[in-house]
Amino acid sequence: MEMIKNIVLLLLMLTIIVALHELGHMLAAKFFGVYVKEYSIGMGPKLYSKKGKETVFSIRAVPLGGFVSLAGEESPEAELTPEDENIPVERTMKGIAKWKQIIIMLAGIFMNMVLAIVIYSLIILNNGAYVVSSKPVIEGVMENSPAEKAGIEAGDIVTSIGFNDISISPNDYVELITFTSAYDGNGPWSVTVERNKEKIDFEITPEYRESDGQYYIGISFGNSAYEVVDVNILNCWYFGFKQVLFVIKLTFASLASIFRSHNMQAVSGPIGIYSSVSEVSKMGLSYYAQLIAIVSISVGIMNALPLPIFDGGRVVIVLIEAILHRDLDQKTQGFVMAASMALLIMLMVLVTYNDILKLVGGN
Repeated sequence: MEMIKNIVLLLLMLTIIVALHELGHMLAAKFFGVYVKEYSIGMGPKLYSKKGKETVFSIRAVPLGGFVSLAGEESPEAELTPEDENIPVERTMKGIAKWKQIIIMLAGIFMNMVLAIVIYSLIILNNGAYVVSSKPVIEGVMENSPAEKAGIEAGDIVTSIGFNDISISPNDYVELITFTSAYDGNGPWSVTVERNKEKIDFEITPEYRESDGQYYIGISFGNSAYEVVDVNILNCWYFGFKQVLFVIKLTFASLASIFRSHNMQAVSGPIGIYSSVSEVSKMGLSYYAQLIAIVSISVGIMNALPLPIFDGGRVVIVLIEAILHRDLDQKTQGFVMAASMALLIMLMVLVTYNDILKLVGGN
């Protein structure tokens, strides 16, 4: 029964994320007058459909994402009708200006980020407070601590911190603490501080503290490092936006680490996401909502990649066409699409293999 619940939660999460992504494409297309033939939640055979003024809105049998079918850019799932031939060229994707095509293509990514902002904003609003902090200036160093032994001094400003091949440049104390709280005890920290306008690098191995079950290096920031502000319906959106920016920063830091180290262990596929859903479902709605926000951001970033099967790649093709002042022939586009699809399949096989190893290995 637990497995069925987790599968339902996983499918619900993916459907929400993908359906809103496709909704972004549809709204932008309609704004620019492109004929939208169908907007579907789910894939496969139709369970229900209703035609509006010109667009068919449908629910399909397989609850996994969805799609939008735009004139001039048909989805394989779409049903072609005789009226397709009567759509004016200026109402197709190929018949509008290149900059309009780009906006339509990027609108899905925009919606992914909007979803994450809304989720984080509502969670922060529900909490009723938000921690606002200053620059990560070290106020004190504990005697005989790893930080003191390494040479860290009070007054140093942390400009970079990392472990497990992932590093960030924290803008404030909260970002630093949020990042370091994910440390699992493996390996040292690389810490860069600014002291008298000079950058100094340190390697520090945290010590485990039995009293609270936390790893520490022995630095403190004091009460002046942060303040708790009241949250209301007006300012919660700003704090939600800040949280999304921080998650994006962490995501890019993780991607950079993967490319530098060629270590795919940090990449998760469907099985890894299922495991995450299984964990957060036990922790409550707030944690499940935060997972949706994180996955939505990841989907948005993935779609920005310059591979033709993603929105980012399609934008690159449109830019190339704009530079050449002509459309790429179907043969070339087909070859590039097939090559990128093969690359994606290999990547999915690899991350699924990693997920299985993690599952079997219990880590």
